[in-house]
Amino acid sequence: MQSDDWTPEHSQALREYVTGGISFARAAAEINARFGTTYTRNAALGRGKRMGLVVPARREDGPTLAKPAGPRKVKSRKRKGAEPPRPEPDNVPAVLATPVQLRCVGISPRLISLVELEPGDCRYPYGGDKDDEPIMFCGHPRRAGSCYCTPHFHLTRGVGTAAERAAGPVMLRLVEAA
Repeated sequence: MQSDDWTPEHSQALREYVTGGISFARAAAEINARFGTTYTRNAALGRGKRMGLVVPARREDGPTLAKPAGPRKVKSRKRKGAEPPRPEPDNVPAVLATPVQLRCVGISPRLISLVELEPGDCRYPYGGDKDDEPIMFCGHPRRAGSCYCTPHFHLTRGVGTAAERAAGPVMLRLVEAA
C-alpha cells in the first residue's frame, strides 16, 4: 500500500536532499526539522524508491572510518560456573590410556547381506566401519520377541531390569547460589 501522507513539498525536499548527496536518514531528519514531521529513514527510503530516486555513489573525498592497523584481538570470555580442570596429555591416567575392550560373544556370524536376511534371522550388524565396507548381518535364528539371536540379545542389553535401563543415569547439575 502506497503512503499518501507525503505532501508535494516534502517529496520535493527529499528529492533535493538526496540528489545533493545527503543520506536518506539525514534527509528524513532534515525534513522532520523543517516541516515538523516524523518521517523515519525507512519512510524516506520507501518514498525515494517510489519516486524513482537513485542513490548517488558515495564520494571518495568524504570522511572515511579509520581501520585498525593490526589484527583484531579476541577477548576470551570466562565462564561463570566452575569447571573441572581438563587433564593435560601428560597427566592422563593409565586407565584412560589403555584401549577399550569391546564385549563380544562366542558366536561365528553367518555374515549375510540385508537382502538375503529372512524374517527369522538375527539382524546384528557387522562391518561398515570403513568407507565402502559392506554392512553384513549375523543371520542366526533370532530369539523370540527380539530382532537378535540370544547371544547378541544379551550383548546389547545392559545390566538391571528394563525399567532401570530405561531410566538411565541421573545427571546432577550444581547451581551457583545467588
